[in-house]
Amino acid sequence: MRYSISQVATISGVSARTLRHYDEIGLLAPQEVSANGYRWYGRSQLRVLQRILLLRDLDVSLPQIKAILAGEDDEAAALRRHLRLVTAERDRLDAIAGTIRRTLDDLEGRRSLPDGEFFRGLQERRAQLAATLRKRFGTAVDTALPAHDPWPSSWTRDDYHEAESEARDLYSQLSRARRADLDPTSSAALDIVAAHYEAVRATWPASPEAYHALADLIESDPAQRVVVGGDDPDLPAWLAAGVRAYAVRRLGHRP
Repeated sequence: MRYSISQVATISGVSARTLRHYDEIGLLAPQEVSANGYRWYGRSQLRVLQRILLLRDLDVSLPQIKAILAGEDDEAAALRRHLRLVTAERDRLDAIAGTIRRTLDDLEGRRSLPDGEFFRGLQERRAQLAATLRKRFGTAVDTALPAHDPWPSSWTRDDYHEAESEARDLYSQLSRARRADLDPTSSAALDIVAAHYEAVRATWPASPEAYHALADLIESDPAQRVVVGGDDPDLPAWLAAGVRAYAVRRLGHRP
């Protein structure tokens, strides 16, 4: 069965204008274009559109989606990867919702929230990142992970907010460089990426090899994409390119 562009727009909730744009940028071509210029889509195009929309829901940029789809030959494997991304994002949002509920209980007087409890969400995110690193790079990564908690138990909420503010400022600086069309592999960009490297080293003594590998997580791990690209969805890909270049040119890593 084939579907007109208006029918696809109706069943998918995507405008015909967006579908035409996807065709123009080589992201989703119709099955055929009739002599009068009408676009027609088949079932396989609907499945591709579903994957595009799943990735857009995860704030993946169109250029990244195009690269992902170009490298996918096994449709079932691609959907399994999407399922893992969606499941990880659901778990991350559940954890954030739990932290918000506990904080609201504290603010509204239903339950006092000790400072140690306030940091639980942060500790859970660090544990999740460590688990992801081990899954990607094996138990050898344990030697690179800090043996102690880099956030001292004496920290107050103000200390945490200050660190969080510094991280936001760093990503804002990186985002401004990206929006200015600065090549992420240029010397000027690597001078900015150096601040990211130092921030990573403050809590994780990453080797040049590990820092280079971190670029993959920045691009593909849902939690890392949200941290890096919360205000700029195109920043993860830009920063990942900069991280790889920094590891090679400034740290001497040889892929």
